[in-house]
Amino acid sequence: MVPIPLRRSTLGLLCALGITASSLQAAMPGFPAATHPVAGGEWHYVGGDEAGTWFSSLTDINDSNAAQLGFAWAYDMGTERGQEATPLVIDGVMYTSGVWGIVYALNAATGEVLWTFHPGIDPASARNACCDTVNRGVAVRDGVVFVASEDGRLHALDAKTGAEKWSADTIIDRARFTYASTGAVLLTSDSVVIGNSGADLGDGSTRGYISAWDIRTGAFKWRFFTVPPAPGQPFEHPELEMAAKSWAPDHDGRYQNGGTVWDGLSYDAETDQIVFGTANASPYSRVKNASERHDDLFNASIIAVNAKTGRMNWYYQETPGDAWDYDAVQKFVFANLPVGGGQPRRVVMQASKNGFFYTLDLKTGKLLAADPFAYVNWAKGVDLATGRPVFTEVADYSAKPKNVYPSWAGAHTWNPMSFSPKTGLVYIPTVDQPNVMVNLEANKGKLRHLEGFFNANGIIPDDTYDEAALSRLFGPLPTKAELQKERGKTSLVREVLKAWDPVSRKVVWEQVTSDRNRGYDGGVLSTAGNIVVQGRGDGTLRVYNAATGAELAAIQTGSHIMAAPMTYRIGGVQYIAVQVGYGGVGISYPITPADIAYRNRNTNRILVFKLRGGPVPQPEPRPDPFTYPAPPPSRATAARIAHGEAKFTEYCSRCHMFGPGVTPDLSRLPKDIHGMFNDIVLGGALAGNGMAPMGDMVSKYDVEAIHAYLIDTQRKGYEAQRKAKPTS
Repeated sequence: MVPIPLRRSTLGLLCALGITASSLQAAMPGFPAATHPVAGGEWHYVGGDEAGTWFSSLTDINDSNAAQLGFAWAYDMGTERGQEATPLVIDGVMYTSGVWGIVYALNAATGEVLWTFHPGIDPASARNACCDTVNRGVAVRDGVVFVASEDGRLHALDAKTGAEKWSADTIIDRARFTYASTGAVLLTSDSVVIGNSGADLGDGSTRGYISAWDIRTGAFKWRFFTVPPAPGQPFEHPELEMAAKSWAPDHDGRYQNGGTVWDGLSYDAETDQIVFGTANASPYSRVKNASERHDDLFNASIIAVNAKTGRMNWYYQETPGDAWDYDAVQKFVFANLPVGGGQPRRVVMQASKNGFFYTLDLKTGKLLAADPFAYVNWAKGVDLATGRPVFTEVADYSAKPKNVYPSWAGAHTWNPMSFSPKTGLVYIPTVDQPNVMVNLEANKGKLRHLEGFFNANGIIPDDTYDEAALSRLFGPLPTKAELQKERGKTSLVREVLKAWDPVSRKVVWEQVTSDRNRGYDGGVLSTAGNIVVQGRGDGTLRVYNAATGAELAAIQTGSHIMAAPMTYRIGGVQYIAVQVGYGGVGISYPITPADIAYRNRNTNRILVFKLRGGPVPQPEPRPDPFTYPAPPPSRATAARIAHGEAKFTEYCSRCHMFGPGVTPDLSRLPKDIHGMFNDIVLGGALAGNGMAPMGDMVSKYDVEAIHAYLIDTQRKGYEAQRKAKPTS
C-alpha cells in the first residue's frame, strides 16, 4: 500500500431511486414524466445510481456539441492488463480499481494522484482467475472505500488516506485455487456483499455463493449458496433441498457444481433485496442430449434474496440444463415501466448471455417479457407461461458439431448496458457471433478435455477459423462456407451496439461496431444530453445520438476500450472518463490487426475528456510481436510434440495465443524463460504475475511435452524468419 494524504473530504452517498421513462408519456396518457435524480454532477455508484442505469442527467456535453469533445487529462495506472471498472466521482475525488484490486484516488479535475492502495496479494496464494486479473469497481460510503481483491479478500479503506480499516477473507476453501473475486462489491443498507468466480476452471472445483459482511466492522453476517452440496452432505439453507432435486441423481460429488456469482450484483432499497445472476454449472460433463438435460438449479438463474437475512425471495432460471456456457450474471437495470401492459411497475431488466432480453417484476420475480435482442438459434423463444425456453435441434450437439448462436462468449456479457429514462431505450453492447459446439468424445479428435469447456469446445468461426487444422485436434468440423449459409451476407462474427425498447420489445436502431472478427468493444454510457458513448477495440471512443443512432464523434485514444464510460461535472466543466486496456475474456481471443492493441502497448490508463479538449496522447508502439528468438535445442520425438500440442490446447490455449496479446506468446519465449519453464508451470515461479501453478492439472511429463511443442513451434517460426526477405 502506498498512501498519500487526501486533499478533500468525502461525503456520504445519495440514494437514487424511482426511474421512469419520459419517452412513454406521449404514447401513454397519464404516464408520469421522467424524474431521475441520479448523479447530478457526481457519479456515486459503478452504474451511476443504485438502479444500475449507467445514465447521467448532465447535459453540457450533448448531441449538438459532442464533435468538440477532446482530451482533458490522463492517469497511467502502471499496469498492462484488462481494465473493466467504471470510476466513481464523489466530492471532487475519483475512486476506481484496477487489476488485482488496486485502488486509485485522484483529483477528478486534474488527475493528480491522492493515494493508491495495493492489496498485497501473496504470489504463493495467487488464484487461478478465469479471465485475467481484472476488477470491476469499488463502492464508497461515509468516507470508506470498499474493494474486493482478486484473491477473494474484502478491504475497507479510509477514503482520505487509503489506510486499511478492516479486511475479510471471503473464500470458503483456500485449497481450491480456482476461487477468485473480480466483480464490483455491492453495498446494502448495512452490509458489503461479494461473490466469486471460477466455475469454468479446474474440472468444476468451485461452488457459487454470495456472502455479506458488516459494513462497519467486516464481521461475517450470512452466506447464500447457489448450488447444492455434494450428494449426502447437509444443506446449508432450505432452498438447497429444492435445488438438489433438479440435479441428476448420479451427478459426481467430486465436483462443486459451479453457479458462481462473478458479476451483476444489484441492490434495490425499495424492496430491500439483492438481485444477482449465477454462472454455468461445472460438473465435468457439459455435453447433454435432451434426455440427459436436468435443470441444475440455481445455475444460469436470476435470484433475489432478502438483504438482511440472505434468504431467497424468488428465482428465475434463464437457461435450464445449461450446456452452452450461458451465464446469467450480466448486469441488471431497475426501472418503473409498463411492460406487459397496464400501469408502470418496478421491473428488473437483463440482456442475457443467451441472447434473450428478460424483464421481470422486481418484487415477485414474475416473468413479463423474454425476447431475442440478437440472432438466436438454440431456442425458438421463451414460453411466458412456463418461463422455459423452447429448445431447437441446434441446442443438442451431443452427436455432431452444431453452429450455435450466440457463442459461449454471449450475445451480451459483463460489458455494461445503459438505460436512458429520457429516450426509454436500453443501449446494449451486443456480440452477434456463433460457435461451433463440439462434443470432444463423440467427434473423435485428439482432445477429451478443454480447460473452461470440460468435455466440449466452442470454436469461434472468425478469420482464424481453419477447419483443416482444427479438425486435427477436434475431429471433423464444418467449413466456413457451410457456416456462412445460415446468415447470408451478414458477417458470421461481428459486434453491434443496439438500442432496445423494453416496452415495445424491439430494436429501434443499431450500429455495427466490429465486423468479421470480435473487437471486444466496451460498455455504454447514456446521458440527458441525448448522447450514447461507447469505446471500441479499434481504440476509438464513439459518441452517438441517443434517439437516432447517428454517429456524432470518434476520438482515437490509441488504447483498446472495454470498460463503460462515466461522466461528472466539477468546476463548471462536464467531463467524460473511461478506463482503457485490453484483457478479461479478451485474453481468450487472438488480437487481430484491426485491434489497436495489435499495434500499441497495452498501457492501462484513465482517460478524461471535455469540450474543446486536445488530441489524446498515444501509447508507445508495441514491440514487434512477430520476432522469434533462437530456440533452445530439443530432441523430442514427433509423438511427444503431438502430445504437447494436445495438452497445450487443453490447458494453456485459453489464455495464451500465438501472436500479440495480454499474456505472453509462448511460441516466442526468451532463453531465460525456457530455462525455468517447469518452475513456472508446476512451481508457480511467476504466480505474482498472474500465472498460478498448474500442478493439480498437468503432470511433469505433460509440461515437458508442452515445452517440446512450443520449442518446435518456435523453431519453425525462427527458420522461416531467417529465410524471409528483410522487407517481408
